[in-house]
Amino acid sequence: MIPVKSTEEQRAAYTQAIMDKWKSATLDQKRRGREWYVTAHEFAAEIAAGDTSKGAGVLAALSANKSWAENCRLARKAFAEGAASGHVRDAVTKANRIMAGTHPSEVLPMHIKTGCFYLCIADPENPDAVVIDRHAHDIAVRKIYGQRDRGLGAIGRYNLLAHCYRAAAQKIGEVPSKVQAVTWVAHIERK
Repeated sequence: MIPVKSTEEQRAAYTQAIMDKWKSATLDQKRRGREWYVTAHEFAAEIAAGDTSKGAGVLAALSANKSWAENCRLARKAFAEGAASGHVRDAVTKANRIMAGTHPSEVLPMHIKTGCFYLCIADPENPDAVVIDRHAHDIAVRKIYGQRDRGLGAIGRYNLLAHCYRAAAQKIGEVPSKVQAVTWVAHIERK
């Protein structure tokens, strides 16, 4: 695992790795990455009858360890049936609380991935929120960890990488979520 406390040199190296992945993205990957959260935002509104915040919250609550396609299927099914299912109890409970009217920020851990995923879907132009998942981690450290633990539950480690994505975004001239999404697309489609 990378250290929770890093040196200025390590932060600069992580930021450079993110910018290098951005530069390696094709024009099509950049287009799709820039549109990723906008499309997710529209889907959230669609499944929740126009209540984008509620839709984004349920999507985020049901996102852990699920592919995007499965995440969407579970969220659509939850709204269609009036109750979430098909996930671990904690995720289902959170989704059901959100569907019952509790604001997502009162249910989701807003300081790590799930809460940040909600923020990025709810507002694709959010100037601060960035999702640090296993791919975002591996991009920043220039190493594929596979199934090994990355320690992203540690707030300090999560915040370190989020800071590096924000720094890269500032240099690139984009919002952090778009930098994360473009680099994610380039990373998963690498040869």
